[in-house]
Amino acid sequence: MAATTASPFPDLEAVSEAVIGCRACPRLVAWREQVASERRAAYADETYWGRPVPGFGDPRARVVVVGLAPAAHGANRTGRIFTGDRSGDWLFASLHRTGFANQARSVSRDDGLGLTGVYVTAAVRCAPPDNRPSVAERDRCAPYLAAELDLLPWRVVVALGSFAWDAVLRQTGWSGRKPRFGHGSEVVLPDGRVLLGSYHVSQQNTFTGRLTEGMLDAVFQRAGELGAGRHR
Repeated sequence: MAATTASPFPDLEAVSEAVIGCRACPRLVAWREQVASERRAAYADETYWGRPVPGFGDPRARVVVVGLAPAAHGANRTGRIFTGDRSGDWLFASLHRTGFANQARSVSRDDGLGLTGVYVTAAVRCAPPDNRPSVAERDRCAPYLAAELDLLPWRVVVALGSFAWDAVLRQTGWSGRKPRFGHGSEVVLPDGRVLLGSYHVSQQNTFTGRLTEGMLDAVFQRAGELGAGRHR
């Protein structure tokens, strides 16, 4: 399958190493390290990761899930994307129900979670204040997402939220009028692969019922069909 871009990284391990060592955004560096130092009371005895968070999953993935950024007391604490917070609980439970994950549990890097056919990553790799990265911070992180999309044999991306939706469109060569984000939105990209939209698994969406388990499962079931080449 054709690459998205010419990646400067030889493999996913090299991308992960570059992500972990990145200090390109002073505001994000200061915030992630402040959170790791001060810690939340519930995790006062834990050592926080406090660094950028790399992607995680199957290197042969046909489905890539792209989120916004690590949570301050989730992935910024545990060091694995979408791990250790309620958003991750929702995401990995759905991936388990739809056959992509061996378990619904997502609490630490060594909890035994394994993914098959899916890779999970984010548009921005450091926890941002108020979950709001700037445009400049997004753009500095863009080469990491571009490299992952280049190195993975994906057929479909599931974008969790409009920020991720826009980031994927930018990295896959979309031109012209931007397709509108929505839950269940489906767009054929310039190279024939597919972008699917889902509301983000944030508590703002899951607690209010804007996103239900059934809605999220339906997106991943569709992603599985597209990843296997079973198009409607």
